[in-house]
Amino acid sequence: MIKKLLIIALAIGALFGAKMEISKDATCLIRKVKVYQAPEWAATIQVRSGEIIYFSSPKSMFEFYFEPSRWPEYQVKNDDDMRINVTDYNTLEKIPAKEAYYVYGSQKTSPGGDDLPAFSSKDKAEKFAKKYEGRRVFDFSQVSDGLINLLNDKLR
Repeated sequence: MIKKLLIIALAIGALFGAKMEISKDATCLIRKVKVYQAPEWAATIQVRSGEIIYFSSPKSMFEFYFEPSRWPEYQVKNDDDMRINVTDYNTLEKIPAKEAYYVYGSQKTSPGGDDLPAFSSKDKAEKFAKKYEGRRVFDFSQVSDGLINLLNDKLR
């Protein structure tokens, strides 16, 4: 009986998407704020050791992604060492970051300021951009370290 209930629960979760799980203790590695306070922005990176690193937004996650050597304790040497997830801004569902679409320049800001709200589809991202005056929609591969520096007002 328990097996059947577990299978049903897993099937329902797969159909409707799983929410990002965030404990009240989870603190953003970059901004040092509690992640659960703004769940629509949450992102995580699971490193090879299995440890999960929490971020208060996609922008903070990208800061780590582009320069993991700044945090040698996580022993990230390349992309294969990271399993990255972001939260769909509208649904709060956990989505693989490399499959998400990000809106640049919208009126919505994260706990870290100007940011890149994430969405599970380009259509959802474009609708959000139109509603909140977003300037552009990017896929994961189009987000650059330069863009993150621009959002942080740290152009090099």
